[in-house]
Amino acid sequence: MTVARAIGAVLGPDLPIGVRAYDGSRLGPEDPPATLLIRSPAVFRRTLTAPGELGLGRAYVAGELDVEGDLFAALSALRDRVPDLRRFDARRWTEALRLAGAAGWRPPRIPSEEARLRGRRHSKARDAAAIAHHYDVSNAFYRIVLGSSMTYSCAVWERPDVTLEEAQAAKYELICRKLGLEPGMRLLDVGCGWGGMAIHAAERHGVHAVGITLSRRQVEWAEKAVAEVGLADRVRIRYQDYRDVDDGPFDAISSIGMFEHVGLSQLGVYFARLRRLLRPGGRLLNHGISRPPNHGRTRFRRNSFIDRYVFPDGELHEIGGVVSTIQERGLEVRHIESLREHYALTLRAWVRNLEERWDEAVAEVGPGRARVWRLYMAASALNFEAGSTQVHQVLAVRSDRGRSRTPLRPRLDGV
Repeated sequence: MTVARAIGAVLGPDLPIGVRAYDGSRLGPEDPPATLLIRSPAVFRRTLTAPGELGLGRAYVAGELDVEGDLFAALSALRDRVPDLRRFDARRWTEALRLAGAAGWRPPRIPSEEARLRGRRHSKARDAAAIAHHYDVSNAFYRIVLGSSMTYSCAVWERPDVTLEEAQAAKYELICRKLGLEPGMRLLDVGCGWGGMAIHAAERHGVHAVGITLSRRQVEWAEKAVAEVGLADRVRIRYQDYRDVDDGPFDAISSIGMFEHVGLSQLGVYFARLRRLLRPGGRLLNHGISRPPNHGRTRFRRNSFIDRYVFPDGELHEIGGVVSTIQERGLEVRHIESLREHYALTLRAWVRNLEERWDEAVAEVGPGRARVWRLYMAASALNFEAGSTQVHQVLAVRSDRGRSRTPLRPRLDGV
C-alpha cells in the first residue's frame, strides 16, 4: 500500500482535495483546490498516538504535514473526516502503517510551541502564563498579522470591501457609542491589548483611560503608542490582573476579546469585580467569543489543538448563561449584539496578511509558530462561518435604584 492510499483509507472515499506523499504517491482529483502534503512517516505516528486534530496539528506545526493551495478548502474537506481517526480500527491502521513503511508506535518529539502550564487553573500566576504563551510572541509578528491597527479582536465591517483598519476603527467607535463616552469620563479597558481602544476613546471622545493587560510585550508597545500620539497625560497602560484593580470608580468599562481567558470558575468573580469598579449608572461593554447552546463543553478539550497551542485554559460560554451571570452580579443587561459573520471576515483578513508576508513572519517567530497562527485563524474563520463559534457584545449598566441613566436605545447610528 502506498502512503497516499494509507491516508485515503483513513480519510474516506471521494476526498475533494489531493494527497501527495513522500514516497511519490498521489491521491485525489486531477486539479484539486488544495493538496495535502505528507512529508514524513512521522505524520502516521503522530495520528496513531494522538488521534484526531491534535496529532495532525502537531504534524503541521512540525512541518511534516503541509497544505499546498487553498488552506480554507483543505480544512473544509478535512473537518468532518478527522474525527473518524478516533474510531478507526487500530489493527487496520497499524497494518496500513506497516505497508506504508511507517511502522512503530513511538511518537516524534512534541513541538516546542505546545503550551506547558503549571499550577491551579485560573490562578493569577497560571493565567499570566497562559496570556504570555499567546501574546508575548513578538510585537513585530503581530504587526504583520493585525496590520497597522494592532487590534486583535473582531472588527465591525460596514461592507466586506472596507479595509481592516477601517473595520477595526468602526468596532471601537461602536463600543464608544454604546458606552456613551463623553469628555472627562474615566474608562477602564480590561485586556487592553496594544492600546487601541484606550487611544481611540481618548482621541475621539476625550476620556481618561486606563488599560490593563497581562502581556508585558503589549505594555511595551502600548506605552510607546500612547506617547507617540501625545496622550500620555490621559491614557495609562498597566501590567495588571483585573482582580487587582482598586482605583475605581470608572464611568465605563470595556472588555474586548479578553473574556475567553476568564474561565467558568471565575465568571462570577469577574463580573462582580467589574461592577464594583463602576460608579452607579456606569456602563460595561463585554465583547467576547461564545459558543452555541448545543455545544455543551465550556473548556476547550485538553487534547484539542487550540488548547495545546493557541489559547491554553481558554473557555467559551453560552451567551444566555453569560447574561444570567451578569445580572446575578447586580448589573442590568441592556443590549446584546452578535457579530459572528464579522469575525469570519476579520480572521480571513488576518490570514491574508500572514500569507502575504509569510517569509517575514517566519523570520520573526520561526516556522512552527507561524504555522500555529495560520492554522488556528483559518480554522476559526470556518467555525464562525458555520455558526459553531459565536461572538457577542453585551452592554450592561450598574443601575442606581432602578435609574440606569441610559437612553431608551444605545445610539448606534453614524458608526
